[in-house]
Amino acid sequence: MIQTISLTSQGQISIPATTETGWLVEPVPDILSLGGILHKYAIKGKTASQIRKLEKEAFEKAIVEDYLASVADE
Repeated sequence: MIQTISLTSQGQISIPATTETGWLVEPVPDILSLGGILHKYAIKGKTASQIRKLEKEAFEKAIVEDYLASVADE
């Protein structure tokens, strides 16, 4: 399925909403109103280097899982 988006004269992106696939895009009046919505996913109590190590391990795991899934499809 191809979705068409457009860029308005004010620099905003227009994305069509759909309910067939279960997702719906709702307008946000102010981007700053989104501040803090992801705080529950933050990694707390770790240093930046520990977080980078966790991210690297997660990325490596995702690559292996993706590869194994592609091999299983063959």
